[in-house]
Amino acid sequence: MLTFVPEEIEDYSIQHTSKLPDYLNDLMELTRTTRDDAMMLSGPIEGTLLQLLVICTNATRILEIGTFTGFSTQMMASALPENGRIITCDIDKETSEIANEYFLKSEHGEKVEQKLGPALETMSGLEGGFDIIFIDADKENYSAYYERSLELLSDRGLIVIDNVLWGGRVLNPQDEIDKAIASLNDHISKDSRVKHVMLPIRDGVMLVTRALN
Repeated sequence: MLTFVPEEIEDYSIQHTSKLPDYLNDLMELTRTTRDDAMMLSGPIEGTLLQLLVICTNATRILEIGTFTGFSTQMMASALPENGRIITCDIDKETSEIANEYFLKSEHGEKVEQKLGPALETMSGLEGGFDIIFIDADKENYSAYYERSLELLSDRGLIVIDNVLWGGRVLNPQDEIDKAIASLNDHISKDSRVKHVMLPIRDGVMLVTRALN
């Protein structure tokens, strides 16, 4: 699990965060034991933060860029009302199938619509009015996801961007991914269209909403 806090603090925080249903604990265990990229899992602290953001914003329509094995999707879907919907996008067929297997185990699975294919193509065909947009996919396209998300966001909506600290490499960007994330962070910090805060939770989470006129 990617985190900047000591392991014992992370564990203490998890112990004092709302408990997960068994099937989501099973999903986390499956991901950790079968996937070399298991660090991409959002985990109980960030997942519960997403869940609480859905509750606090009264969101009914969510767009997720990057499904992975569906843990964050499940957390957000569980906080949606019965008529709420979440569209989740990914290009990985294998992880999307794992996600779907666990959507079927959830009472909230019917709120989820999976889209398999390049997220920017999916986003180009969507109509606006999303209350929350969660970006957690290929970092090279983060700036493009951000700009399209602003077009799709509802007036009082919230963009949530994961991995904005990128293991600390944004402090001294070296490769193209480092530079892409650092560039987006700098762009948002100068973007007069929005209000934002960067939270040093896990690998860094940025919250962005439209600036009030």
